[in-house]
Amino acid sequence: MKRLGVIGWPVAHSRSPAMFKAAFAELDMDDWVYQRLPVAPELFEQTARALGVGGFVGANVTIPHKQAALALADSASEAARAIGAANTLSFGPQGTIEAENTDAPGLLGALALTGRSAEGMSALVLGAGGSARAAIWGLLHGGAREVSVWNRTPERASILAAELGARAVERPCPADLLVNCTSVGLQRSATEADALNQLHLSVDLLGEYAYVIDLVYRDGPTPLLEAARRAGASTVDGLEVLLAQGALSFERWTGRPAPLEAMRLGAGIGATDIDAT
Repeated sequence: MKRLGVIGWPVAHSRSPAMFKAAFAELDMDDWVYQRLPVAPELFEQTARALGVGGFVGANVTIPHKQAALALADSASEAARAIGAANTLSFGPQGTIEAENTDAPGLLGALALTGRSAEGMSALVLGAGGSARAAIWGLLHGGAREVSVWNRTPERASILAAELGARAVERPCPADLLVNCTSVGLQRSATEADALNQLHLSVDLLGEYAYVIDLVYRDGPTPLLEAARRAGASTVDGLEVLLAQGALSFERWTGRPAPLEAMRLGAGIGATDIDAT
C-alpha cells in the first residue's frame, strides 16, 4: 500500500483526502491511500521524518508547517528555496526528504480563471506565513508590477517584504488584486463584519479591488468573498488553488496525469466557487 497525506494543525477541514480519493478511483489506483495527519507544531519534525520510514510516498503540508517543512528537507526545489516554504514533501527509500512548493503555480492558475494573469497587476497580500510567501513570489515572477504585503504583526510583513522584493504596508491599501493568505474566515462562526475587522478591511476599500482570491475554503463562500462579490470584484475560492496545487503534487508522486475533473468533483468544487463577473 502506497500512502500519502496532508499534515496540518488543524487539518480536519481539508478537502485533499476526498480529492485524492476521487483521483485514485478514477484511475483504478486501488493500492494508494491518502489521509489527514493532524500534527501540532512541536511534533512536526519528528512526525515528518517518521513518515518516510513508515511507508509514506509523500505529504502535502498546510498551516502552520510550511516553513518548517523546508527547514527539515534534505533537498529542495529552486522555487521552494526562493519562497522559503514548502507545501509538498516527497520521501525517498532511505528516509530522505525532498521539498517542493506548488502553492505559487496554484495561485497563478486560480487567477487565470478570472481571465487575467499577474502581468502588470498591482497586488496586496494579507498574511506573512508560508502561503503568503508563495503568493508574493509567484505574483512577482508572474509579472506583477508591484506586490504589497500586510500583516497584523507589522515586523513580520517588513521582514517578508524585504526578503522577497515586495513592499510592506502599515494598513491594507487599494490594488488590482487582493489575496488573503491568513486563516481568517476558516471558522464557520466568523461573520462578515468579524472577518473584515480582523483583516483591517472596510466595505468601501473592498470596492477598490477588481479581483479577490481567498485561500481559505469551507462550505460556501467565505465572508471575505461574499463581501467582495457584492462590491463587484471577480472572486476565486481557495478550493481552486487547492485543486491546482493538489494536481501538481499528484503528478509528482504518482507519475501519472492528474484527472482534474474527478478531483474537482471529489473536492466538491462547483460553479459557485468561481465568480468572474
